[in-house]
Amino acid sequence: MFQVSSEYSNINSYYFNHNTFINFAQQTTNNKQQTTNLKPETLNLTDTHTHLYSEEFDEDRDEMVQRAIQAGVYRMFVPSIDSTYTQKMYALEKQYPENVFLMMGLHPTYVKENYLEELAHVERQLASNKFYAVGEIGMDLFWDKTFLKEQQHAFQYQIQLAKKHKLGINIHCRDAFDEVFEVLEWEKATDLFGIFHCFTGDLDQAQKAISLGMKLGIGGVATFKNGKIDQFLHEIDLKNIVLETDSPYLAPVPHRGKRNESSYTLLVAQKLAEIYGLSVAEIAAITTENSKQIFGI
Repeated sequence: MFQVSSEYSNINSYYFNHNTFINFAQQTTNNKQQTTNLKPETLNLTDTHTHLYSEEFDEDRDEMVQRAIQAGVYRMFVPSIDSTYTQKMYALEKQYPENVFLMMGLHPTYVKENYLEELAHVERQLASNKFYAVGEIGMDLFWDKTFLKEQQHAFQYQIQLAKKHKLGINIHCRDAFDEVFEVLEWEKATDLFGIFHCFTGDLDQAQKAISLGMKLGIGGVATFKNGKIDQFLHEIDLKNIVLETDSPYLAPVPHRGKRNESSYTLLVAQKLAEIYGLSVAEIAAITTENSKQIFGI
């Protein structure tokens, strides 16, 4: 069979119609030209997941935030890891009140012997401060399964906190799709919604996450040659997609292996523009609107 490159694979009806295929190729070229000529003020990008408080930004944090704004990334949502970063998060929110928005939660890899104390901290913060989601929460069995039951309990408890405060959740999942889906099924309800952060699953897992009220957080992995998710993303309605970086981790091509930062949200948007056959400005507008459905702003 005649083979087409992955950037054309989202329009099945184009495969056997040569003239239409040429038109689509021209449209894709035009999209790339639009990307090259884009001005930041024409974009409204949202990075739904960035660890701006990371020590990796200590030397140039303000410059990094300014680069993001200059790239059209005006909204940056910051997940919590554990209580040791809470004050740094508040400081960031105070410094960039128009651009930085906070989540609160206990990251699964920080679920240790003292996790009940950490959950109490999460509960206190949610009760006394403004947050836009509970996260990042979930399960991670990649490094260690010692605290599997505790991770499961922490995940479910924080979902219940999110429901109590009428907030969405931001899910971390690594080597734990079955376990995460099990908890989501327990808590399945109309008031369960959120983002499946750094989604790296397959099409079936993507569809299941969406059926459980989640949008898919797509970042640098979509640009990797071996990332795989770019092979089926075109089958996912764009209304279920939000953009993220997970900076300073998982930098997109051509920065793979280096420090990631929120300005690279634009590179992820460019990749999605290729996949969906849309302009970068359209990707930015749609995914930002999707993020507003989760965060409420």
